[in-house]
Amino acid sequence: MTAIVVHAAPTRWWHSRAVARFMRHHLALVGIAMITLLVLACAIGPYALPYDTLQIDLRARFAPPLSGHHYLGTDPLGRDLAARLLMAGRVSLLVGFSAMLLSTLIGTLVGVTAGYRGGWVGAALMRTVDGFLSYPSIFLVLALAALLRPSPAMITVIIAVTSWMETARIVEAEVRSLREREFVQAARMVGLSRQHIMFREILPNAMGPIIVAASLAVARAILLEAYISFLGYGIQPPLPSWGNMLNGAQQYLASAPWLAIIPGAAITIAVTSFNFIGDGLRDALDVRNDHF
Repeated sequence: MTAIVVHAAPTRWWHSRAVARFMRHHLALVGIAMITLLVLACAIGPYALPYDTLQIDLRARFAPPLSGHHYLGTDPLGRDLAARLLMAGRVSLLVGFSAMLLSTLIGTLVGVTAGYRGGWVGAALMRTVDGFLSYPSIFLVLALAALLRPSPAMITVIIAVTSWMETARIVEAEVRSLREREFVQAARMVGLSRQHIMFREILPNAMGPIIVAASLAVARAILLEAYISFLGYGIQPPLPSWGNMLNGAQQYLASAPWLAIIPGAAITIAVTSFNFIGDGLRDALDVRNDHF
């Protein structure tokens, strides 16, 4: 009698239970929608507006929002606020995403190495992490920003090298819990190299916490860029960022409050949306939330 073997069709990622759990998280979906709209507006918006970010019209200084073709008003030099806001969004979002990628890469490499190697190597790496964490990161960011020439690339590097420690601790704890599992022991028995086991066997199984940490790191990077630019150590005019727009608006809070409200609202929307996405990813990747 011939046995009939039926192979189940592979489950597509968009049909997975994690995606279903994420789709039930309404605030995360709102965050995805808001970030998508914000990215599209910053990418396309400056080309659709009738004014350039550097175009000065002294006769239109301090125009309030919805005045003529200046949809969000103008700044003290008569420059269109909508054009500057969207161009600043490009800079702030680019710094946020780039700093997240770099800090996640550094933290993941340190965490995987410390968690798998253990011993004096792991202890040395984690004591280095503890040393960085013991120093307030905002002071380290400001010190580096004051010493180095500020530019989007340099600000990205500064934020990244002062933000990787949380990811390293998360990854190290996850790898330590995985390194004695059966599949890792089987990989050692068949003679796979240490690097193969670390990055091809263990790391894919630790991606859930890394993805959640990365989504929250974008929000943190945007806030840090805005903070140091607001203090005058970050992105320098005439290149706009949401932080230096707030810096330029602080002396006009009484006479032209929209100069501060509009970029402040953009920062709030971006940071809140990424936090919503992070919460949704955390719940979606936690198998304890599986109700199927």
